[in-house]
Amino acid sequence: MLKLSLYPNLIECGTDEAGRGCLAGPVTAAAVMLPNSFVNEILTDSKLLTDRKRKLLKPIIEEQAIAHSFCHVMMDEIDKINILQASITAMHRSIEGMIETLSRKRDTPQHILVDGNKFNPYPDIDHTTVIKGDNKYLPIAAASILAKTERDNFMDRIHEEYPMYNWKKNKGYPTKEHREAIRKYGITKYHRKSFRLLPEQYELKFID
Repeated sequence: MLKLSLYPNLIECGTDEAGRGCLAGPVTAAAVMLPNSFVNEILTDSKLLTDRKRKLLKPIIEEQAIAHSFCHVMMDEIDKINILQASITAMHRSIEGMIETLSRKRDTPQHILVDGNKFNPYPDIDHTTVIKGDNKYLPIAAASILAKTERDNFMDRIHEEYPMYNWKKNKGYPTKEHREAIRKYGITKYHRKSFRLLPEQYELKFID
């Protein structure tokens, strides 16, 4: 059973990212604040759930959360600052966006639960990193659902532009099919140029 909070006496939010290991598309993060009354027996790490269950949970989280937000960090920024910093940047921006939606300043989170073991301090709010936190704390699990579903929606949209990479299915991850398409067609504006896109990569052609 996932816990609602680490420090019950503090106002907490959770944050998580999706798409860190992909060859194409943004890295996406979300931040979520849940009420003390929140209960959901299905909610857990988004990677452990089917696409159908994630889509079922998304509107429930959005409706019942005190506040929530998500942020895409795009490919050019990933290439400039590296994927770790891009992931942390996406989490920071999602927290900032969530705070901006709060109607009362006193609801601002006093503590941040972060999935993983890497994070840069957020201004004026303490944080705790939790390895596999999306399978331990509901706010992180909720953030993982929103990050994953929002990123999947983005990949579904750009699939229509470049269907040969089958992003609707692989979501930009380094599947055999995705790498074969890169080998055959080259790369697009949505590919991360700083990543090793092919094992034998020397020079890749670019599709406008």
